[in-house]
Amino acid sequence: MYTRGLLLTAILVSFTLTVSTQAQAAKVEAKIEKNQVAITVNGQLFTCYKFDASQKYPYFWPVNGPASGKSITTETSEPYPHHHSLFFGCDRVNGGNYWQESNERGQIISQRPKIVEATGSKVVFTDVGLWKQPNQAPIIRDQRQIVITAPSDSLRLIDFTITMEPLTDIRILKTNHSLFSARVVPELGVLKGGTLVNAEGKTGEKGTFGVASPWCDYYGTRGDATEGLAILQNPSNRWYPSPWFTRDYGFFSPTPMYWLEGDQLDLPKGQKLTLSYRVVVHSEDTQKAGIPALFEEYKRAGGQKP
Repeated sequence: MYTRGLLLTAILVSFTLTVSTQAQAAKVEAKIEKNQVAITVNGQLFTCYKFDASQKYPYFWPVNGPASGKSITTETSEPYPHHHSLFFGCDRVNGGNYWQESNERGQIISQRPKIVEATGSKVVFTDVGLWKQPNQAPIIRDQRQIVITAPSDSLRLIDFTITMEPLTDIRILKTNHSLFSARVVPELGVLKGGTLVNAEGKTGEKGTFGVASPWCDYYGTRGDATEGLAILQNPSNRWYPSPWFTRDYGFFSPTPMYWLEGDQLDLPKGQKLTLSYRVVVHSEDTQKAGIPALFEEYKRAGGQKP
């Protein structure tokens, strides 16, 4: 819970951010380049949605900070090089693995994105992912919508919505390897001096692991730039607010599958599951970036995309 002073600060920051958004929203453009969707902000690369059929799953990389122009996320890094930047996947799905390398036990295969809005104050594109093992019929079809905006010089927003449609009866067993996740570069991790903080002000793996919280933010300093990436959970999500699986080396994810009642989740054929998240890529630390106020705005809007 916020103290009265923190709440007042959040309100003031919210007002400031609203004015800033109206005055400084940048031009965003999206273009399909071979096997990725490249997104630029005022002509500078922000992120790419990579969807090559050889990948384990589609993912975003780089995710460049607004101040440094360097990626806040790592495409692959020890330990656990199967964490690819900003991604969605899941292990232990009908005996398959849609999370870790290699592809033999399962892939989420993009059916090639379609750009809905290519340029302006926002870009919108969609994709369909088929969850399948080699030489077998797909077991899940997912439909994704991604909306990207740049409301100010210091903020970039990625709104990610995914609807999973079981094509057969699905059983997911308890796993920490699940759903929407991010892996920041090692130099921004807690082990290298970075900060991981949740909505209640708890910090690090010790303070955030297994804690149900609306959002977490991971930030740190490289050179003269302090930048971070926050994941906000949509209030309409099942399990909201989900507990978080966090690691001081740079991984964090709102991961309900590790705390499932009965240690399994059954999704009958045709029973869709929709989950939405907002990613805030920001300059400065959590408070200066206004993450609490940004979440309150997101919550008041019902988690809707801009």
